[in-house]
Amino acid sequence: MSLFPVVVATATAEAQDPVRMSFIYLAYLGASVCFILGLRGLTKPDSARQGMQLAFFGMLAAIAGTLVNHEVVSYGWVLVGMAVGTLIGWPLGTKVAMTAMPQRIAISHLFGALAASLVGISEYYTHALSAGGVPRAQMAALGFEVLFGSLTVSGSFMAFGKLHEILPGRGITFKGQNAVNGLIFFSSTALLIYLVIDPSASWAFYTMAGIAFLAGFTLVLPIGGADMPVVVSLLNSYAGLAASATGFAISNPVLIIAGALDGGSGLLLSVLMSKAMNRSFSNVLFGAFGSTVQASIGSGAKGEMKEVTMEDAALALRYAKSVVVVPGYGLAVAQAQKTVGELAEILEGHGNQVRYAVHPVAGRMPGHMNVLLAEANISWEKIVEMEEINEHFHDVDVAVVIGANDVVNPAAKNDPGSPIYGMPILNVDQARRIFVLKRGKGAGFAGIENDLSVDEKTSLLFGDAKSTLQRLVSEMKSLT
Repeated sequence: MSLFPVVVATATAEAQDPVRMSFIYLAYLGASVCFILGLRGLTKPDSARQGMQLAFFGMLAAIAGTLVNHEVVSYGWVLVGMAVGTLIGWPLGTKVAMTAMPQRIAISHLFGALAASLVGISEYYTHALSAGGVPRAQMAALGFEVLFGSLTVSGSFMAFGKLHEILPGRGITFKGQNAVNGLIFFSSTALLIYLVIDPSASWAFYTMAGIAFLAGFTLVLPIGGADMPVVVSLLNSYAGLAASATGFAISNPVLIIAGALDGGSGLLLSVLMSKAMNRSFSNVLFGAFGSTVQASIGSGAKGEMKEVTMEDAALALRYAKSVVVVPGYGLAVAQAQKTVGELAEILEGHGNQVRYAVHPVAGRMPGHMNVLLAEANISWEKIVEMEEINEHFHDVDVAVVIGANDVVNPAAKNDPGSPIYGMPILNVDQARRIFVLKRGKGAGFAGIENDLSVDEKTSLLFGDAKSTLQRLVSEMKSLT
């Protein structure tokens, strides 16, 4: 998630009151320090809340420093902007359900990138009509800003549509798609270079903005639902890079620093998640991953699904010494995180060990499952990373999979014809017994059948995850 909105007002190069200028730059310095420390705090679960608070105070300082300079934007327009932003931002922050958080993040990227793009277009229009024109250095920053900003606007809109299921969740591909994306990329880059050489070529500027806007659609169009966490992180990086370029274009140091932090961290996270999915990052950039490997004929889950009674499931959990819960997007849909916490309390009361195995790309955005578990007051110390828990699954008595599909699918290890073949997964199939909670017998969000569902050690509990867990909790209580 972006740590900041794009601040469009900045100090001009004209001389101002030294006291005022000192306050502005001290505020920007304090904001930058808060952003850096806040990002560092987000690297650990126990300091994440403090990191967000530091980021909040950093943004407050940045806004205060900008508001002191009244020579570029009148206070009337600033107040209008703050009012509109509050009317939009408050409901997004307080009313949006946790299940809709991924698409809310996508919309946030859209707004930030739109602000950066509009600032870049406004700056170009203003300077292009002036006698001196646009300096080449500033043109490079403006072009970079508008290129990445326009791409992020349309790309975020597409991501929102896929996540909110307004658009098909599966990737849509066509013949020669990579060639089209490559042509779009090189065309926009060539126009940017031409603009740096000849900043007065307004036709090239607006054509570049249009091509970049089109690129956002073509880049996200072929990406399937299982890969959306990487896309959200990558779009976050693009929005940050656009904001940083805005800072260079309008000489705003806090935008340069905050944008670079956002862009760099988002890019690094995208690379790490691509690695966790065994995807090529070059495929991420060209929007073809998740579509280049086609399932072979006859591939997919074979066998019969076995349903288990609530009584048998409760008994198995009651006498299991080691239990691992594997949350997925189905947990978020059902809002069952607190019920999971209640079940864990009962098991721990009997002396059972309960841990939570979270795949790096579980859910529909980075850290989705961690946020859900934190909302249920589940200690971060009980959340185990994939690399660590995979070494111990063979010692797990019962694994409980709640709404997870691709990240536990053994086809990623055993079926070369599977679209997810080669993706590192949680080795749930090595547990002594497995319970899978799912609504029905259909495939997951990515449309891939889960071989784990027909494993001889697997039993299924069909129905809404929350109601199923509530019945399981009631059955557990009756055993005490």
